[in-house]
Amino acid sequence: MSRIHEHPIQLRWSDPDSYGHVNHARALSLLEDARLAMGIAAPGVIPGRQPDMILARLEVDYLRQLYYRVGERLCVRSWVTRVGTKSFTMRQELVQDDEVAIRLDAVIVLFDMTTDASRPITDEERAYWNSYVAG
Repeated sequence: MSRIHEHPIQLRWSDPDSYGHVNHARALSLLEDARLAMGIAAPGVIPGRQPDMILARLEVDYLRQLYYRVGERLCVRSWVTRVGTKSFTMRQELVQDDEVAIRLDAVIVLFDMTTDASRPITDEERAYWNSYVAG
């Protein structure tokens, strides 16, 4: 059974630009936080450390303006669309006012920091990421 990871986010007072909407780069950092929150629960991740994942590709669609509102909590929904040998693809949506404001696809590579090289996804990791595959 597939599932969707939901990560609550709080926009910050410093996020809007001079036009009054949330700056595109600031929004991407919020989506990154949601990716890392999803990855922290993956098998093999050492508590207190970030998962050994690196971003290989990012494709972003800005569908509508995102606005800062004091106290408003938004949600980033994330799921997996493909699991490969050393990487997987994640779809994320940042929602405001029940509409998707930003949609992105991220290719994430599992990485061995000691050898400075990509590494295969373990069976346990594959089971974890496959549990988020939509469909």
